[in-house]
Amino acid sequence: MMINRDRLAEIFKCLVEIDSVSRAESAVCSEIRQRLELLGAKTVIDNSASQTGSDTGNLIAFFEGCNSTATPLLLNAHMDTVEPGNGIKAVLKDGVFTSAGETILGADDKSAIAILLETMNVLKENGLNHAPLELVFTTCEEVGLLGALHLDLDLIQATMGYALDASDINGIITRAPSARWFEFKIHGKSAHAGAAPEKGINAIAIASKAIASLEIGRIDQETTANIGVIKGGLAANIVPDMVTVTGEVRSHDSLKLQQNADIMVQAFKDAVETAKKTGEDSELPYLTVDTISDFSGTKIPDNHPIVMLALDAAKNLGRSLKIKSSGGCADANILFQKGLAMGVLGTGMRKVHTVRETVGLDDMTAGCHLLLEIIQVHSKTSS
Repeated sequence: MMINRDRLAEIFKCLVEIDSVSRAESAVCSEIRQRLELLGAKTVIDNSASQTGSDTGNLIAFFEGCNSTATPLLLNAHMDTVEPGNGIKAVLKDGVFTSAGETILGADDKSAIAILLETMNVLKENGLNHAPLELVFTTCEEVGLLGALHLDLDLIQATMGYALDASDINGIITRAPSARWFEFKIHGKSAHAGAAPEKGINAIAIASKAIASLEIGRIDQETTANIGVIKGGLAANIVPDMVTVTGEVRSHDSLKLQQNADIMVQAFKDAVETAKKTGEDSELPYLTVDTISDFSGTKIPDNHPIVMLALDAAKNLGRSLKIKSSGGCADANILFQKGLAMGVLGTGMRKVHTVRETVGLDDMTAGCHLLLEIIQVHSKTSS
């Protein structure tokens, strides 16, 4: 079927220029919802906002199938972006979208949303038969897959589907790591940094020693560790009494995940205990540790129907789809954990989470063709 490339480009540009950093997705949610309802979808926003801290819940859209016996298919993308994600201006040059300024582009994951919307446009304007489709647009994916974690599954009937949240348009990710995200808070004691530094307990200095003791980056082929955010201090002349550090561990091996998570936690405990022994205050410093998010990996067999469906669709298009493993996590991890088999498809987005992010219109168009064929094949084989 003919994809309207100009319309696809318009949809993408519109979406990325609506600010939607994590926990501030309501504006883009409203835009997506309006477009879906014009296509005949029934939509609902769940009650997850009270748990995620977002200004909206997850958006779920339902398209009735043309055959009542066909099993529903779930299609997923996330609405939030990372920082710097406000004031984005998208530029299309030589078929490739980039950001015009000092921001990300937002192709992660709005290229996926654009593909989903254009796919539904083509289905509807051509009157194509399809199985029931459930489109789930989540919040807070970038801060711990929180939207998916608190998704109201009572609203979902599908048992399998696809998350569009990867780069390679010629791949389907079936294996992704488990992950654990931590927030460490070190409580020290403030003092004047020039007049009486010895009366203070420098929380940032303690955190620095903990971080310096850690192995960060790729631990082995299955495992990674990272310290991603450090927030603390008020001024250069004040000994900081508080610092918050956010970190994560990922692994395809559950034992390695636990071992490296323990190492990270112990490093902060040791640094705090060492500082406590050298100080006069018996109560300070002290450490609090919160697990922001903890989710298991995905491992879908190569012969699972969701994999075979994508492979068959690609073959029909004369394309070869590779079964892949990833070091990244997506909403698919959470949905898999909740009992839904979710393959992860690519949209062509590149250099995500950087100001050099790009996505090609040809790749998004190819993503639409594959998704359309997947829906067509599924509608025939599941009825």
